[in-house]
Amino acid sequence: MSQQRALRVSLRVDGVGTGIFGVFVLVSGQGLADVIGVPGSWIVPIGVGMLGGAVLLLVFSGHPVLPPLAVAVNAVAGIAMVGLTVSGVLTLTGLGVAFILAGAAWVATFAVLVLVLLRRAEGAR
Repeated sequence: MSQQRALRVSLRVDGVGTGIFGVFVLVSGQGLADVIGVPGSWIVPIGVGMLGGAVLLLVFSGHPVLPPLAVAVNAVAGIAMVGLTVSGVLTLTGLGVAFILAGAAWVATFAVLVLVLLRRAEGAR
């Protein structure tokens, strides 16, 4: 598989996974908020933000020239999730900490994967 193809596939997988997670957050609503310790008013913005990120990743995957912004989106999301977890801004439950850190691990994994694939693709030119 070429570097460009691998990069596009990884962005699609990330986009689809992020979209599924965003739908899960929206469908779960207040029940999820109560279980993880996030204010109920945050659920819709979080879910919508995740769907927006998913669309962005899917758009990037089909773009003729893949922008480095594809890495930045996940890096910023991961940093924000870890920041929310450790900042004390939210009174997360233990499950909430695990839930958010699992999301941070997801985006960090794809940020690194996309960065590596972008660099390899540039080196192959």
